[in-house]
Amino acid sequence: MHDCRLKLSRILCAAAFALGYGSLCAQPIGDNSNRIAPPAVEAPAKIPLPGLDQEAALRDSLAVVGQHPGDFTMRDQNGNAVALSTFRGKPLLVNFIYTGCYRICPTSSRALRKAVDAMRGRFGDDQFNVVSIGFDQPTDSPMALREFAAKQSIRDANWTFLSPDKTDVAAISRSFGFSFMATPIGYDHTLQVSVLDASGRIVQQVFGDAFGPDSLGEPLKKLLGGSLVSGSSSLTDMLSKVRILCSVYDPETGRYRVDYSLYIEIIGFLTFLVIMSVMGVQEWRRHRARKRLRNT
Repeated sequence: MHDCRLKLSRILCAAAFALGYGSLCAQPIGDNSNRIAPPAVEAPAKIPLPGLDQEAALRDSLAVVGQHPGDFTMRDQNGNAVALSTFRGKPLLVNFIYTGCYRICPTSSRALRKAVDAMRGRFGDDQFNVVSIGFDQPTDSPMALREFAAKQSIRDANWTFLSPDKTDVAAISRSFGFSFMATPIGYDHTLQVSVLDASGRIVQQVFGDAFGPDSLGEPLKKLLGGSLVSGSSSLTDMLSKVRILCSVYDPETGRYRVDYSLYIEIIGFLTFLVIMSVMGVQEWRRHRARKRLRNT
């Protein structure tokens, strides 16, 4: 009887191991107190994959907000030398790509293209510039960047692709708070667009690989409309800034549209200023009249 029970326990253990329940055999079955439990199998140690320290990369990116990147000279997609200072005078969007990327960079570039197209439609074709810098040198040559732009259907006249010297890549990256690291399958890098004002100062970092017209359009709106406060060079320029300020993002269409309520608020504010000015002039005239009466 003992032998039968022992055989039965062995059969049950074998079945348990086959079904993945081998731990059940650690408990005695029947009169099997002398059975030795199989040694526990340790899980293999996880091998860490190379990649960026995300927290450190985020800190480095935000640390350059408020700073002016260096005036580096690079070659555009046509092979011409272009200095970053060339783009001063208008807001500028800057992102980093590498042409050997088959998924993330093309996806983020297409998303950026859609956002830029939406903003151009409302803000104007030449109100701001866009620059994409190829950081994988010497692979990201002007020709490679030109082919990359064509594949992503980027034909914007105010969107420039720049190829830096290999010796300048590290300094340019630090200047924009951009981090990258080589991996066995390419590069792990920060997904960001740097928003620069007309003086070339970084005012905001926008993160992600699906840049929307609202995430980039709102900081651009502030920059483009800010000159209304300090004055505009012409009536046409002032009307253009008013049109930009009176634009609102419509999530249903993914584009900017006119917000007539802002026009009403502006008209109301201007009317208030006119009324207050008229009342001030009238009060000044009454004061002068009273003063003349006292002097007579």
